[in-house]
Amino acid sequence: MSNRIAILGSGNIGLSLAKGLIKAEKYKPNEVILTRRNVAALADFAKTGIITTSNNLQAVSDADIIVLAVLPQQLNKLLNEIKPAIKPDKQLFISVISGVNCEDVRNQLQLDVQVVRAMPNTAIAIGHSMTCIGSDTATAENIETAKNLFDTVGITVQINEELMTSATALCACGIAFFLRSIRAASQGGTEIGFHAHDALKMAAQTAKGAADLLLQLASHPEQEIDKVTSPKGCTIAGLNEMEHYGFSSAMIKGIKLSAEKAGVLYTKES
Repeated sequence: MSNRIAILGSGNIGLSLAKGLIKAEKYKPNEVILTRRNVAALADFAKTGIITTSNNLQAVSDADIIVLAVLPQQLNKLLNEIKPAIKPDKQLFISVISGVNCEDVRNQLQLDVQVVRAMPNTAIAIGHSMTCIGSDTATAENIETAKNLFDTVGITVQINEELMTSATALCACGIAFFLRSIRAASQGGTEIGFHAHDALKMAAQTAKGAADLLLQLASHPEQEIDKVTSPKGCTIAGLNEMEHYGFSSAMIKGIKLSAEKAGVLYTKES
């Protein structure tokens, strides 16, 4: 079996991972297999030398790492389809499917396969994903292999597998929460006099700067907030008004509800 990775279910996350792996020279194009029912949608990738197919069974047969990237409700059918080609002692499975734990995959296959879960977010498209990695029984070597793959498309953090559903809410769903907050800030900017496109650019860059302050300085949000808030000033007035209308509590409640929903995606739909 050659050194190949098969990505089963080539949506945004699968395609972005493939691009990242090739750009980082982890794999050559002909060592990456992408599968999709509508293989014509992968024509541009095929032109670069990537192997594209609708045959999941063949893809698994030809790969040593298999990335499961289908919807939760499609997983059981996919696992039943590929089971005859699986070599449990020679292959690593990486699942990016919300709400599916490692044990679920093994139980459906009735095989003792090595499974690592990875939860990236849509910023994977520009190489800035926050990806959480976790497993229950995978070896340290296989967990490290998964981390190395996703390091090509952003930052990775290893967490306990039981926290993967929480990671889905905070990091994967979280992209939408922060986008909505930027959108709200831009609307506020328009209301106080800026053209909409200028307000959006200003809000987005301000949000990016705020995030980089924390990431690059290893600072705490309140420490940076204190630098902007002066006694009787306009910043603290605005912050307190937002808190009065539930800004922080709304974000916390939204994340908690998303975590609850993420935890039952597979059990409800499979």
